Amino acid sequence: MNTEKKLWLTLTAVLGVTFALLGFFGREVYRQAPPVPQRFVVQDGPVLFTHDDVIQGQLAWQSTGGQQLGSVWGHGAYQAPDWTADWLHRELMAWLELAARERHGQPYEALTPEQQAALKLQLKGEYRTNTYDVASGTVTLSPRRAAAVRQVQRYYDALFGAAPELRKTRESYAMKEDTLPRPQDRHNLAAFFFWSAWAAATPRPGMQATYTNNWPHEPLIDNVPTAENVLWSVLSVVLLVAGIGAFIWIWSFGRKHGEEDLKPLARDPLAALALTPSQRALWKYLGVVVALFGLQVLLGGFTAHYTVEGQAFYGLETSRWLPYALTRTWHIQSAMFWIATAFLAAGLFLAPVINGGRDPKYQKLGVDLLFVALLVVVAGSFIGQFLAINQQLQREVSFWLGHQGYEYLDLGRVWQIALYAGLILWLALMLRAIVPALRREKQKSLLILFTASVIAVGLFYGAGLFYGPRTHLSVMEYWRWWVVHLWVEGFFEVFATVALAYIFSAMGLVSRTSAARASLAAATLFMLGGVPGTFHHLYFSGTTTSIMAIGAVFSALEVVPLVVVGIEAYENWRHKDRAPWMRRYEWPLKFFVAVAFWNFVGAGVFGFLINPPIALYYLQGLNTTAVHGHAALFGVYGFLALGLVLLVLRSLRPEAQWNEATLKTAFWWMNGGLATMIVTSLLPIGLYQFWASLKVGLWYARSEEFLQLPLLETLRWVRTVGDLVFIIGAFAFAAFVVQTLARRRPAIASPGPAAEQA
Repeated sequence: MNTEKKLWLTLTAVLGVTFALLGFFGREVYRQAPPVPQRFVVQDGPVLFTHDDVIQGQLAWQSTGGQQLGSVWGHGAYQAPDWTADWLHRELMAWLELAARERHGQPYEALTPEQQAALKLQLKGEYRTNTYDVASGTVTLSPRRAAAVRQVQRYYDALFGAAPELRKTRESYAMKEDTLPRPQDRHNLAAFFFWSAWAAATPRPGMQATYTNNWPHEPLIDNVPTAENVLWSVLSVVLLVAGIGAFIWIWSFGRKHGEEDLKPLARDPLAALALTPSQRALWKYLGVVVALFGLQVLLGGFTAHYTVEGQAFYGLETSRWLPYALTRTWHIQSAMFWIATAFLAAGLFLAPVINGGRDPKYQKLGVDLLFVALLVVVAGSFIGQFLAINQQLQREVSFWLGHQGYEYLDLGRVWQIALYAGLILWLALMLRAIVPALRREKQKSLLILFTASVIAVGLFYGAGLFYGPRTHLSVMEYWRWWVVHLWVEGFFEVFATVALAYIFSAMGLVSRTSAARASLAAATLFMLGGVPGTFHHLYFSGTTTSIMAIGAVFSALEVVPLVVVGIEAYENWRHKDRAPWMRRYEWPLKFFVAVAFWNFVGAGVFGFLINPPIALYYLQGLNTTAVHGHAALFGVYGFLALGLVLLVLRSLRPEAQWNEATLKTAFWWMNGGLATMIVTSLLPIGLYQFWASLKVGLWYARSEEFLQLPLLETLRWVRTVGDLVFIIGAFAFAAFVVQTLARRRPAIASPGPAAEQA
C-alpha cells in the first residue's frame, strides 16, 4: 500500500471516528440538558415563574443582543456581568440577609462568624437540594428563597428599565437606558436569568455536581471544581505533551528526507494564464473585503471605548441609538463577513485555474449574483440588528429579521438562510469548474481533497440552522459551536491549507504528490483534535462529565497541528528564493508567516491557556477569552484572508508596481497594534480578573465594583494605543488595495473556446 493511500485511509478513519463521537455525545447534550420546569412555585404559595416565562425571557434576552450584552453560562461579552453568576450571588446574599434578620434581628454583616457559618450551612443545604418533580414538572421553593428571588427580580427590573438610581450601573455595564422598555419583557427576562442560575446551583439527580458542573465558582454554596474536572485537566496536559512528542518523532523519523526538488519554472505560470471574465469580476469582492475590514476596525475602537465611557463616545451620548451591544455585534459580524468574502474570492479565483484557465458557461454571471447576494445579506442583517436592539421589532419577528442573540451568529435567521443560500451558490460555482478537472487529471488526490474542503465549507454552515428561537440553551450552544469552531476553525483551515498547496503545485514549486501528502497529513491532524474538540466550549453549558472528558482530551490535540502550520509557513517562505519571479509573491508569503506566528501564540498558547477544564472553570467569560479571540480570529484568519487578498490582487493587476512602503506599514503596524492591545491591556485585565475569580468568585471578577477599579480603568484606556496603531495599519492595507485596483488593468486576452464571453 503506497503512502498516499495510507494517508487517505487514515483521514477517512479519523473523520469517521471523530464525527461519530461528536454525534453520539451530541445526543447526550439533548438528553441531559437541564430541565426547564413547567413552573417554579412557592411552598404553599403562588407560582413564581412558568415554563413560558422562561422561554419568553430567552426571546427578550435575544432581542437585547443576548450574548453581546454580558454573558449567560460564561458565553458572551465581558463588560456587563455574567448574568448567571450575578443573579446567583445576589440571590444568595439576599437569602442570607433575610435569614439574618428573621433569626437574629440584625444585618448579616453584623453577625458573629459562628452565626454566619450556621446560616451558610443552611443556605448550602437549601440550594444544593434538587426539588424538581419530574412528574408534575414543578420546582418548589421555600418562602425565604422566593422572597430573595423577588428582591433580585426587582433589581433587574430597574436595571433593564430606566430607573435613575441605577443609571451609573448601566453606564459601568455599557447598557443603554431602558434596555427593555416593556415591563412584561423584564419580568420574563428575570425568569430566564433565574432559571440559568437555578441550573448552576442545583445538583443533577443522584449526583453532587450541578447541571453546569458546579460552574460558576461560588464559595457560598461550595460551587467549586469537581474531581472529574481536575482529572480530565491533568490528562489533557499529558496528552498534549504526548501528542507533540509523537508528532516530532514521526516528522523526524517517518518523513521522507532528501526528496528531489522540482526544477523551478522560468516564469510564473499563473501570470501566463489569461484572466477569465469571472476572475476579472473579483475586483469588487476585494473592494468589499477592505471596506468591511475598515468598518470592523473602526467599530472595534468605538466599542472598546464603551468599556471606559459606557454610554458615550468622548462625551457624545451615542448609546441611545448605537449602544455597546449593537456596535459589538457589528464589529464581530463585519469581521466574519470580510474574512469569509476573502476566502470565497480566493476559491472563485482558483476555480478557472483548476479548469485549465477557462470559465464554465455563465460563471461570471454566477460570480456577480453571489456578490449582490452578499451585499443584501450584509445590509439586511445590519439594519435588522439596529432595529432589534433598539426594540423596534415585535418580539416574534426579532429573531427572524433582527438579532438571534448568539455571538458570531447574531444575524437574523432570514439573513442567515440567505447567507447559506449564497454559500450553496458558491459551492455550485466551484464544482462546475472542479468536476471537469477531476475527470481529466491523473494525480487526483490533491484535487479530491480540495473538492472535499470546498463541499464542507459550502454545507457545514447549515448546522447553524438546527436550532430556533425557543431551542434549549444547551442545545443551541452545541449547534452554534458547530459553526464557530468546526466550520471556521476546522474546514476553513483545511480549505486554506489545500488551496495554498494547490497554488504552489500549479506554480511548479512543489510536486503534486508532495503537496497531496502534506495536505492529507495536515487535514488529518486538524480533524483529529478539531472535530471532538468542539466540546471544549461546552464544559459548563448544562452538559455532563462525558462532554468534559471528550472535549478536554481532544482539544489538547488541537495544538499539535499548529506545529504543522509553522513548518508549512517556513516551507512556503522558502519558495520566494526558488525562482526570481517568486519575489512577486513575497508579501502574501509574509502574511502567511504571520498566520503561523499567531496560530502558535493566539490559538496555541492563549488557546490552551483556557482549554483545560480546570483553567476554563475560572477563566470562562473573562478577558483572557478576548485575548484568545483577538489573537486567533484576526491573527490567524484575518491575516490569512489578507494574504489571500494579496495573492488574488497580484494576478488581477500583474503589471502594477506595488507600493512596498505602504504594505510594510500595513503589515508591521497591524501586527504591532494587535500585540500591543493584547500585552498592555487585554491580557493584564484578564489575569487580574482570573485572580479575582479564583479568590472570590466569577460574580466579583465581572462586577461593577471590580471592573471600575482605577487600575483596570487605566488599562482599558491604555488599549487605545494598540487600537490606534492597528487602525493605521489596517487603513494602510485598505489604501494599498484600493490604489492597486485603481491602476491600469492588463489587456484582456482572448479566452479559451469554453470560456464565457465578456
